[in-house]
Parts: sequence; C-alpha cells; structure tokens
Amino acid sequence: MYKAATIRESGQDRIFLLCVYIFLSIILVLVFYPLLYILSSSLSSAAAVQGGKVWLWPVDPTLDGYIGVFKYNEVWTGFLNSFIYTVSGTVLSVSLTIMMAYPLSRKEMFGRSVWIWAILIAMLFNGGLIPFYLVVKDLGMLNTRSAIIVPTALNVFSVIVAKTFFQTSMPKELYEAAQLDGCGDFRFLTRIVLPLSTPILAVLVLWSAVGQWNAYFNALIYLNSRTMYPLQLVLREILVENQISFTNMSSIDPNKLVLMQNMETLLKYSLIVITTIPILVIYPFVQKHFVKGVFVGSVKE
Repeated sequence: MYKAATIRESGQDRIFLLCVYIFLSIILVLVFYPLLYILSSSLSSAAAVQGGKVWLWPVDPTLDGYIGVFKYNEVWTGFLNSFIYTVSGTVLSVSLTIMMAYPLSRKEMFGRSVWIWAILIAMLFNGGLIPFYLVVKDLGMLNTRSAIIVPTALNVFSVIVAKTFFQTSMPKELYEAAQLDGCGDFRFLTRIVLPLSTPILAVLVLWSAVGQWNAYFNALIYLNSRTMYPLQLVLREILVENQISFTNMSSIDPNKLVLMQNMETLLKYSLIVITTIPILVIYPFVQKHFVKGVFVGSVKE
C-alpha cells in the first residue's frame, strides 16, 4: 500500500508550532470569552446576573431581557434610524469612493499626481472638531439626518485602497480593447470594471456599513432631536450614562415595572447582543472577498 512521504519536523519547529498554538489559543479565549459571557448573561435571569452567578453558560435561562428590550420604544426608533443611516451612508460612500478612485487609477488622467497629493494631505491633516462643526453648521445640516451621512461619506483611506485595486487589477490593454469596440469611460467602468471588482466592492461595503452602524459620536454632536438618534447612541445612554426611560414603556403593566427596574443590567447585555447581530449577519457574505480585496488593494505599485 502506498504511503505518502512526509517531511519530518525538527525539534525547533515543533517547539515553535507549540508556542504559536498556545499564543493563538490565548488570543481566542481573550476574544471569545467576553462575547460568550455577554450572550450568556443576556439569556440568564436578572437575579443570576446581579448575583454574579453567570461566568460561562446561562443560569436560569430566560428571554426576559430581550422581551424587555423590545418593549423599550427608543430601541425600535434607534434601530430604524441606524438602518437608514447605514444603507444610505454605505450607498453614498461606496459611490463616491469609486467615482474618485477610478479616475485616479488611470495614468492618463491630467494632474493625477496633484490630486493624489491633495487627498494624502487631506488624510494626514484636518482642521479639527470645531472647524468641522462650524462647516456642518454653516451648511445648515445641524439636527438633520444629512449631518450623519454626508460629512463621513468619503474616506480617503478607502479611496487609496480602491485606486490601488483598480490600478493593479485592470490592465491598460483591457481598456484599449474596449475603446476599439466603441466603449467610453463610463460604460467601461459600469460594464467591465465594476463586475470584475467584487472583492474591493465587498470590502468598501463592509467598511462603510460597519462604520455607520457603530457610529455615535457625530450623532452626539450634531443631533438634538431624540427621534433621529441611532441605535448606538441609545445604547451609549444605557451603558455609559445608565439612563433607561421606563416612562416610555407604557405598554408594560405597572406591577411588572418594579421588576423591570431590577433588570437594568440584563437589558444592557440583551441590547449589546441585538446591536451586534446585524454585523454578524453581514460579515459571512463578504468574508470570502474580504481578504482578497484588502490584500490586492493594499499592494504598492
């Protein structure tokens, strides 16, 4: 019977691999345990969480935390606002990034080096928070949804990564062949370049969507109306400022209100899990393109 030949590892190689496995196992525990603890706490009873009985698996399993969260009216409003900001912000950000990155990837572009230096300077230096706030104010965007979407729509780092991807993946000969068939720049971009750029599009969508979903600082500065607060700002108020407006929970029976007030910690864990779910759902669909898109787009010409 044929037996495949194997390369015998030296003692030093085995010790090195053992150290690598031990190091990776420690990192895995450090990353995975907090997630498991939060999930277990959200599924445990309020008494078990407050009593410190939860350390790995749920104790006295219950869904009371999730039921309480979804009866908190501001969670639904924040969820809807975050969905609007994430979808509209991602569409605008990816569109602007492609429209800026593709021309910069073409060496025939007039003044290309000047534009590249200009965006590099814009990435390295900025006016700071107060000038940025004054610009948003003068544009009349304070306390509007556009204040959350427009100011962060274009990310220079994403432009550079996309430009490098187009530059390294789209050969000049492909454009020349398309030109011979009567294809213009816009048609070449939409019909040929974008269909062949799935990895970098997946990366841009993931970066923008995660950034918009997790953002709360701009909303904290630019928004006054609570009806426009994103979910992360609602979560921040509950976690950092320890503010839960039980007065909004009008649908809850008064006899249960006292019990709900003792469940604040349980509600926090449940809300953390709920705000994390959308990102966990999106990531598996773009993960297969993520590594290729980042590596190809990060290669220096």
